[in-house]
Amino acid sequence: MTAPAPSRVTQEPPVIAETSGRVGVLTLNRPKQMNALNDALMDALGAALLAFDADDGIGAIVITGNGPAFAAGADIAAMVDWNYMDVYRSEFITRNWETIRRVRKPVIAAVAGFAMGGGCELALACDIVIAAESAKFALPEIKLAMLPGAGGTQRLPRAIGKAKAMDMCLSARMLDAAEADRYGLVSRVVPDERLQAESLTLASTIAGYSLPALMAIKESVNRTWEASLSEGIWFERRQLHARFASDDAHEGMKAFLDKRQPEFKHR
Repeated sequence: MTAPAPSRVTQEPPVIAETSGRVGVLTLNRPKQMNALNDALMDALGAALLAFDADDGIGAIVITGNGPAFAAGADIAAMVDWNYMDVYRSEFITRNWETIRRVRKPVIAAVAGFAMGGGCELALACDIVIAAESAKFALPEIKLAMLPGAGGTQRLPRAIGKAKAMDMCLSARMLDAAEADRYGLVSRVVPDERLQAESLTLASTIAGYSLPALMAIKESVNRTWEASLSEGIWFERRQLHARFASDDAHEGMKAFLDKRQPEFKHR
């Protein structure tokens, strides 16, 4: 008698990539760990982001979470025994968490449930944050004698101001969706049952516009976010001038004058 073949356990991918029209959807997929952000997940997320960024058929990207959380932060169990040289030599955070900064297309975070620590920092790194009413945001690293090291101490003050950022970082204060909206941390708040539909609708609307113009706007906003007003205005002006070399810009203006919908070719 032939012995039965050993059973194989199929491992779920840490990130699920799907498309909906011109929208790429990336779902963080470690629901049992509340989508804790380990190296495997961040490697997969970075690769998927770059793949959608290089895909001419994609105009906008949505990142969301599978299960009761967007992302509960970094995977502490994986980090507990690391020492300084471990993280320094491996370029922890820098190596894969910062990949999102290379993405030139608009990226939307669709957040339900907890966005804690690294999960909050991932949302802050996106261009637009849509929060479900159940969303909760916090940077609780101080409880572990750590600090928000994936951009939290830098992006949060720019988003909500120094005083409120200090409050969140130093006291581990948690914000619900309504507070996050008032603070300016999120772009809008929607009912939980509408999060997916509202996120896809927004992403589809954005993706329907001229991709070169979308990329120019994102680049211009990010430039002034990280530079002086004078430099930002100079950069914006050059981007505006460059639009006159774009077929889509001339099509958009002609369509406006003709009172018809433009037909963008994304060039």
